[in-house]
Amino acid sequence: MNILTITWDWNPILFQIGDFDIRWYGLMWAVAILAAERICHFTFKHEGLPPQTLESAFIWIVLGTFVGARVGHCLFYGVDGDFWYFYKNPLEIITGIRDGGMASHGATLGIFLGIWIFCKRNRLPFIWGLDRIAIVAPLSGAIIRLGNLFNSEIVGMPTDMPWGFLFPRCMEDRYLELADVPARHPAQLYEALCYVLVSLFILWLYYRKDLGRRRPGLLFGVAMIGIFLSRFFIEFCKERQVAFEDFLPLDMGQMLSIPFIILGVVMIAVALKRPAVTDVDAVVANANRFYASEAKKKNKR
Repeated sequence: MNILTITWDWNPILFQIGDFDIRWYGLMWAVAILAAERICHFTFKHEGLPPQTLESAFIWIVLGTFVGARVGHCLFYGVDGDFWYFYKNPLEIITGIRDGGMASHGATLGIFLGIWIFCKRNRLPFIWGLDRIAIVAPLSGAIIRLGNLFNSEIVGMPTDMPWGFLFPRCMEDRYLELADVPARHPAQLYEALCYVLVSLFILWLYYRKDLGRRRPGLLFGVAMIGIFLSRFFIEFCKERQVAFEDFLPLDMGQMLSIPFIILGVVMIAVALKRPAVTDVDAVVANANRFYASEAKKKNKR
């Protein structure tokens, strides 16, 4: 064993009272949502939007994230290698939620739906909402990947690299003696690091270059490519998550990532082809007029 190898034997349960427990994974989801809310708060304030805009965005996007992540996992991965299980037992998508299972691709689709509802209700362009969620999504994704690390799940393949991790609690190695547990790629940390770098780049584009307002769709395209291209290549050093993937040329995570990568390329191409927006305050000004109109209607009641 390499002297730099880390034995990751972390208890996934933060604390437990009787049959009720709070897990590190759940805590990381909460931290990810809180981080997203705080960044959105400063972003909306920076652009001159009132507090109720953030409240509306928070409700719809968080709801879309959880519903999409759960439904996506069930429909894309099944259970115990049975791809069709939840198609035959749809109620267990809800009743089996305590058994775990969240998929980032499903979460992304759910976020799209939540943003669409939010933007429609607040008279904001859909592409405006996509660009703003692009500012927070990579960092939130990085935090959630730390939750996967605490769970000893989504582990990498065995490696001889000096930074390998031993995961005695992971599904692949839990029945082995510690001396027989192989060092594995810490794939969760690979993804988390990539997402942090994507997040920093997008923040630079937004705050230093103002491209979130001058080039609609650009930030969203960068996020799609940065997140899912990283995911695509890191999948090559991950263990397959479900048995049916062994018969596929690419695993499910890679196949699901390809459409998002293509979408990102198209969005960047369109954003750069169109003339840059000169009236960068027009979108927010229109939304604020809508809020003022709605406030007058409420006061008349």
